[in-house]
Amino acid sequence: MSTAQTTHEAHTGYNLRRDWSASATMAGFIAVVISYSGPLLVVLEAARAGGLDERQTASWVWAMSIGSGVCCAIMSWVSRQPVMIAWSIPGAALLITSLGNYEFSDAVGAYVVAALVSLMLGVTGLFGKLLAAVPKPITAGVLAGVLLPFAMRVAPAVAENPAPAGALVIGYLVGRRFAPRYAVFLALGLGVLVAWAAGSVTPVDLHLGLTTPVLTWPTFSLDAVVGISVPLVIVTAAGQNAPGLAMMNTAGYPPNDRALLGISAVASAVFAPWGSHALNLAAVTAGIATSPEAHPDHRRRYVAGLSSGLFYILFGLFAGSIVTLFSAIPAGMISALCGVALLNALQSAMFDSMHPGDHQPAVIEAALITLAVTASGIEPFGLVSAFWGILVGVIAYAILRPRPARSPRSVPAR
Repeated sequence: MSTAQTTHEAHTGYNLRRDWSASATMAGFIAVVISYSGPLLVVLEAARAGGLDERQTASWVWAMSIGSGVCCAIMSWVSRQPVMIAWSIPGAALLITSLGNYEFSDAVGAYVVAALVSLMLGVTGLFGKLLAAVPKPITAGVLAGVLLPFAMRVAPAVAENPAPAGALVIGYLVGRRFAPRYAVFLALGLGVLVAWAAGSVTPVDLHLGLTTPVLTWPTFSLDAVVGISVPLVIVTAAGQNAPGLAMMNTAGYPPNDRALLGISAVASAVFAPWGSHALNLAAVTAGIATSPEAHPDHRRRYVAGLSSGLFYILFGLFAGSIVTLFSAIPAGMISALCGVALLNALQSAMFDSMHPGDHQPAVIEAALITLAVTASGIEPFGLVSAFWGILVGVIAYAILRPRPARSPRSVPAR
């Protein structure tokens, strides 16, 4: 080890060999597994609706995965925080109905425009300033509203798939009682074992091979910019970056919003020609990487973000094969895994949403309204519920907050 490296580690107090842990590595792996289950299905549906062929679809998954992995690994290492960057889920949902209306090269051009706009909002600090102006209980309410639907899917998953999903929940509870750091790992292991024994694992014809990305040179169309770029920026900012920053703050990792939003926007522009629509801060998987289950030591959880980045890159190299492999896992088991893995993050968000801090007590009711609107899943005008949740919450607090009493005017002596 060089003298410079030794001095650096002594100064920062970080040492990867010492800080590495199986639980943090597993947290990173679980986060990637969850990203490749539900969120990936949204992307695959958008690709199908947009008329993309198999090679273009695999390239899209490759670009999202490699881009997410590089950002996670670099930013987690540099910041020593469990930074989770992934693809825009509401952005992919938006493309299900809009991608087929444009030439794919025009869509790629719209992705580039959206990335440049996001870069401007990020590096100028404008987005961070707007978010900082919102009371913490309201941003926590947004986060709780994003996470609550995942927890509520556990019971239906167990009812529909009692063997694998039920075993997964039991594994989680036993793990929480006796080995909290490995609860999610035990849940996954027991669920897969029972699913395999019960014959619930779907046989697949898996051919392992590296994915070859397909380059599409961007072209620019005003229609595509209006129809894709503008809504993509809005839904990604409100539905992903805002909850992602709130998650990091709630977990005790004050984020450098300019650096995080800037690097994700640059990566979005770089990987757009290979099909990636948008990269952003993650909220759901960040709840796993930042939780005490990743590691009891707050300072050592950055390993979860670093390992998730490496898993994203590994999975991305074999994107086509990974898509096939994940189709074999029972959907109910993935839903249950995601729900139990996010319980701790949901608990923290609920706690913060119910404590006013330096704000008026009325902020609690506004936060509850925010939570209800966000969890509802409404999408008027194509804007995700997180956007409407934070908007309604701020308006509610402005109305509910009592105004300070005016001091009586001084009466001049006669």
